[in-house]
Amino acid sequence: MTALREDAERLIGADPVVLRADDGTALPLEPGRWHAEPSPHEEALLATMAGPVLDVGCGPGRLVLGVARRGEVALGVDPAPAACALARNRGAAVLQRSVFDPLPGAGRWRTIVLADGNIGIGGDPVRLLRRCRDLLAPQGTVVVEVEGPSSATGWRRYTVRLERGAVHGPWFSWAVVGAQGVAGLAVAAGLEVLRLQCIAAEGRWFAHLGRPGPGRRSVAVA
Repeated sequence: MTALREDAERLIGADPVVLRADDGTALPLEPGRWHAEPSPHEEALLATMAGPVLDVGCGPGRLVLGVARRGEVALGVDPAPAACALARNRGAAVLQRSVFDPLPGAGRWRTIVLADGNIGIGGDPVRLLRRCRDLLAPQGTVVVEVEGPSSATGWRRYTVRLERGAVHGPWFSWAVVGAQGVAGLAVAAGLEVLRLQCIAAEGRWFAHLGRPGPGRRSVAVA
């Protein structure tokens, strides 16, 4: 996530920032959202998250703050120094490190968040979800933002870079996961889809994942 956050900050200007794959595809990216306050619809989503909450790839910390304001313990993790500095300046609790580094509270996080496309971190969603499973409490939930069913995207690995006009950052590995593909990835990581949630007003979809177990097998669309 370091490359994505840091290069996006450097490239923001008059021209739009584009996340470009090496085959020329422009991939979904909403850098303007990173610095905004949580929308009312995001606030409603945050209100359903049981604490403690771990936000993976937290950026400037807007979701961490949104959870903390509700009185829940929340921690953000992001390897980008600039993003972490911004988050701390806003009062968010963050650690500057990769999700694959040692983290506190392993096995006790009741909610882990992968929003804003962060399921793409490292280009290997199964590895990322396995790491989240290891950090998750037994009855915890991983909340993953995915592309909607209309995108016809199962999942795909890309080599990407950020571009603004003629300026660009370095290439790095990324993945895009759609609603159709998340169930198979979850199973491969030792998880399952509990439900799919659509925030229709924003055109966004979230998959809620958990460990398989009695009483937890309930795939539904909300």
